[in-house]
Amino acid sequence: MKLTIIGAGNMGSAIVRGLVKGTLIKPFDITCSDTSTEALAGVRNIHAAIRTVTDNRAAADSADIVLLAVKPWLLEKVIYEIKLSLDYERQIIISIAGGVTFAQLDKYLDSHKGVEPALFRLIPNTAVAVQNSMTFIASQNATPAQTDTVTGIFDELGATMAVDERLMAAGTSLASCGIAYAFRYIRAAMEGGVELGFYPSQARDVVLQTLKGAVALMEANGNHPEEEIDRVTTPGGLTIKGLNEMENAGFTSAVIRGLKASRDV
Repeated sequence: MKLTIIGAGNMGSAIVRGLVKGTLIKPFDITCSDTSTEALAGVRNIHAAIRTVTDNRAAADSADIVLLAVKPWLLEKVIYEIKLSLDYERQIIISIAGGVTFAQLDKYLDSHKGVEPALFRLIPNTAVAVQNSMTFIASQNATPAQTDTVTGIFDELGATMAVDERLMAAGTSLASCGIAYAFRYIRAAMEGGVELGFYPSQARDVVLQTLKGAVALMEANGNHPEEEIDRVTTPGGLTIKGLNEMENAGFTSAVIRGLKASRDV
């Protein structure tokens, strides 16, 4: 199976990093296209067997799957450039451009004029590079076999969730933008740890292990977060005092407001 990724920026290269750690697609079956030779050099540094080109049309022509990893405002231009090279009866087309709907993709691809292509919209996050992405998948005109193919690839790069297109904006906020919010918590907790007396590297290690433990508990027990919180909040204890201070500063409402603000609709 031959995969072409058009766009070697942060997300395109992150997907490449994840793919070369897996087994489903071999590095020599990956082509990466970009106008930036510097970006392509970075891809070659990931694995020498990856084919890198600056000709998007040639890259798309030979692929079984064409993954469009360019910014939303560049997507129409790139599709216009490659669409004469696309074979809608044979190829799977994936877009990871946030906010670009199937209706817009149909318009860009002129698919309303003939054969309907198998289209997928994916929202991964940058943890795809270490095979720990949360990836949302919506599809249009795809067969069950094509859906299984795309899902299988991204299952190897983390976890996937099939959703209706209407939830793609929410998925972007919760997981794609959401990974930045997790990092912001980590940074805040590290800074608090330094104020409490730890060196920055020590605080980082403590916060990361604490988060790993929290995730492991929820995965193992299947509990609601409040159930795990109740286990460590004794009456009059330190934990409840800290939680109440955070809530008094608007912790929960700030998270929810940030998620709503970052929806791409």
